[in-house]
Amino acid sequence: MSNTSLGRGIQEEPDVWRTCFERDRDRIIHCSAFRRLMYKTQVFVNHVGDNLRTRMTHSLEVHQVSRSLASALGLNEPLCEAIALAHDLGHPPYGHAGEQILNQKMDGAGGFSHNKQSQRVVEVLERRSPEYSGLNLTLETRDGLKKHEEGRNPKTGEKVRFPSIEAQLVDLADSTAYHYHDVDDGIRENILDPAAMEKDLEIWQIACEAARQQHPKNEDTQLLWKRAANELLSLTIQDILEESHGRLGNSAPKSAAEARNSKRRMIGHSQDFRTMVAKLHKYLYEHMYFREEVNWHVRRATDLLEHLFDALAANTTLIPERFHKTADSPERAICDYLAGMTDRYVERKSREMGILPG
Repeated sequence: MSNTSLGRGIQEEPDVWRTCFERDRDRIIHCSAFRRLMYKTQVFVNHVGDNLRTRMTHSLEVHQVSRSLASALGLNEPLCEAIALAHDLGHPPYGHAGEQILNQKMDGAGGFSHNKQSQRVVEVLERRSPEYSGLNLTLETRDGLKKHEEGRNPKTGEKVRFPSIEAQLVDLADSTAYHYHDVDDGIRENILDPAAMEKDLEIWQIACEAARQQHPKNEDTQLLWKRAANELLSLTIQDILEESHGRLGNSAPKSAAEARNSKRRMIGHSQDFRTMVAKLHKYLYEHMYFREEVNWHVRRATDLLEHLFDALAANTTLIPERFHKTADSPERAICDYLAGMTDRYVERKSREMGILPG
């Protein structure tokens, strides 16, 4: 049921028109951390191109895929929406490179991971009411932000093997979305060679052939690659739906707890498709994510983040007081402050502090 919840940290009166998970979704959309995702790097540094994905557009695409999957499988659609929209709220500037820098700087002080930071954003750092910290989301939404193989039931504390079915779905929607849009962006920016990909990757061969069959009279090569990227997305979603529908039907879990303790995940790819996706993922790392054209911008940017961390550590009075109040150490206060910054705000702050020339 979309309105059956284990509750919130601070209990609230129910909304007359919206379910509890719809309220979670709406709170996330309207929070400042979500707005800042517009100016945070996905793969290409934010200012490189106007048509490239940002952390916000990625989150919106994950939301769309999650909603489509949840609707088709009869799962809790608003809960999937809420988890999808919140899953990257804790991402720092400059994408995974920024995450690595903060994790290095926090070595010995608790480390840094964007998954845990997303939880911290919704539970501690966001401010919407004098009655509580964070957004006071439902336990199900908050639990859905934890990417774990094993964990505990958020209400009872009992051990469980897997995240909730909705969290499993969003996790797969996340990888589905970024594989699709990274291929799309990579081809547009001439980082990826789609013709070479067709020779090397079975999943791309299938997508290209589907695009050609649908548009036999098309002579525009760029439109062919665009249609092939869309076919890649469609094929991936179709495989998830077919495989997951079979797993749910065979297992027929009677409760959320039973689903979390099943022998395997309820949401997943077929074996053959999972192998093709793994090869695509490896290909993107080898031919895109580590390419010099992508990384030289990121290296410069993460150098700024590292210098900014050191400068703030040398003078912690420069950190806004509210970060000190919610942190258990000066290092965590710095980390919370920097993780919430956008790419462009890092540059602005670096100029203010003399790290970059004005």
